[in-house]
Amino acid sequence: MGTMGEDISSLGTQSHPQRPTGHACVQSYLPMLDNSPGVYRMLDADSRVLYVGKARSLRKRVSNYANPNGHTARILRMISETASMMFLTTQTETEALLLEQNLIKQLKPHYNVLLRDDKSFPNILITGDHSFPELRKHRGARKAKGSYFGPFASAGAVNRTLNQLQKVFQLRSCSDATFDSRSRPCLLYQIKRCAGPCVGKITPEDYGDLVKDAERFLSGKSTNVQEELAAQMQEASDAMEFEKAAALRDRIRALTQVQSSQGINPRTVPEADVIALHMEGGQACVQVFFIRANQNWGNRDFYPRTGGGASETEVLQAFLGQFYDNKQPPRMILLSHDIEDRDLLAEALSAKLGRNVELAVPKRGEKAELVFNAARNARESLGRRMSESAAQGKLLKGVAEAFGLENPPNRIEVYDNSHIQGSHAVGGMIVAGPDGFLKSQYRKFNIKGDDLTPGDDFGMMREVLTRRFTRLLKEDPDRQSGAWPDLMLIDGGAGQVSAVEQALADIGVEDVPFIGVAKGVDRDHGKEEFHRPGAKRPFALQRNDPVLYFIQRLRDEAHRFAIGAHRQKRSKAMGLTKLDEVPGVGASRKRALLAHFGSAKAVSRAGLADLKAVDGISNALAETIYGFFHEKG
Repeated sequence: MGTMGEDISSLGTQSHPQRPTGHACVQSYLPMLDNSPGVYRMLDADSRVLYVGKARSLRKRVSNYANPNGHTARILRMISETASMMFLTTQTETEALLLEQNLIKQLKPHYNVLLRDDKSFPNILITGDHSFPELRKHRGARKAKGSYFGPFASAGAVNRTLNQLQKVFQLRSCSDATFDSRSRPCLLYQIKRCAGPCVGKITPEDYGDLVKDAERFLSGKSTNVQEELAAQMQEASDAMEFEKAAALRDRIRALTQVQSSQGINPRTVPEADVIALHMEGGQACVQVFFIRANQNWGNRDFYPRTGGGASETEVLQAFLGQFYDNKQPPRMILLSHDIEDRDLLAEALSAKLGRNVELAVPKRGEKAELVFNAARNARESLGRRMSESAAQGKLLKGVAEAFGLENPPNRIEVYDNSHIQGSHAVGGMIVAGPDGFLKSQYRKFNIKGDDLTPGDDFGMMREVLTRRFTRLLKEDPDRQSGAWPDLMLIDGGAGQVSAVEQALADIGVEDVPFIGVAKGVDRDHGKEEFHRPGAKRPFALQRNDPVLYFIQRLRDEAHRFAIGAHRQKRSKAMGLTKLDEVPGVGASRKRALLAHFGSAKAVSRAGLADLKAVDGISNALAETIYGFFHEKG
């Protein structure tokens, strides 16, 4: 057999009128398989992927599926729908595990467990490329120089910690450009949250000591930091330097507050992810607690799709594989349930981290207490979610009744535009469904139409809908991905509805229901009017109807999102200068030029010799800049 990526069943993806389905279909593949490790895919009659799995021995795994006995109801349903299979062999089972998780994320098969919320987690960064390092939040790849501490469960957890660290260690939080341009202390210095290095209020040596203390604290050595601060406070008091002693006292109090706000801080677990699963009523919640440097850096709950009834072991194993696919694992992972391939996953994670990663299911001691606490959080979170889902389900049923839909919508898309007299125009789309707002599905559209009259809301909406559905038709013409809306809500009245109707008709999409939501009389909440395409008159809902409140929340969320996107675009545009148009001038060279000359206008008037004198500006680039401004006149 071959290496990873060799497909030994390409004919399995083609439609074959003689090929059997179900157990007989699976049985028909056995003659072409041996005991190599690899990944298999089960497909239905329309070649849609039903399931992706990995096997230590492809022949043994497929033989097991070919046997009609000993399967759960979920697996029996999956086998009965199978019309073809595909196989990819690998060198090792570890490679098969990694390939399986990549394919599950890519293909999202119906019967697989799927982690739906897979965002990166924020870290704290103390920069390492400046004589006075900056303390800031960081998300994404660790490309910048410096010391990273994390992950934290959320941006809120990072912001709370940064807020307290500023009180304790008084490290700067401003950007390098702001730091270089300061001529007097900022407000943070006045309220004792920054040591004022930008204007020489602290020496590099003393600031370096603050940086070391902050790094020691974030590395779990907070007790030593606290003891040293207490000793310094006593020395200052003995020397009758009472102002200095009071400042040190305030730092110790802030440090104590940081520690107390972190909740459970384990003594015997310096670094671990604590992962607990609770399942009920076919739904699952996975709770993840981040323990770093003997400190609790927050927790996050996840609600993976259970693939039509997977077991606890299957759900947790699939979650772990997908969760750590794009994240760095800690040295230890504490689990509430054992998994089938614990050693195999530990081997894969160890190879990724470059050091040993232990997966454990603790039964006693502090580790077991951590898992018990995470499991309790998972149970309570799932209970709240199920209660909210029941209420959301009633509202969606009410929406279907109010707007004449055949079934409650699983995906509602709400559209709004935001601009100021046509400038910096942005279209916003928010998405809601049975699980509430789906923020990962939100989209913004920078309005590009050069032929639009400034402030033409109808034209903007036509452009947004045309771009949205042109892309849907290209990426998912068969409407299998769940990305097509069951209902669209448009912020506006009859004019907007007419514009949307024309835009959809132009691209051949005429079966997606949509409603215009207008403010109504006096533009007052509760007096909204709803416009259907083709209807002569709008209609309204009762003022106390829960569905009306639900629609208002959706409309307000779309309005909030569109305004935020517009403000972001406007702020970015306000920071642009003619320098941004000069070839070869990026952010760092722009900062150098502005710092040297004071303004973009002064750069445009500078002589060639003056431009060549700027640090980081080569002779060739100086000539390019000089030529750019003189050619522009």
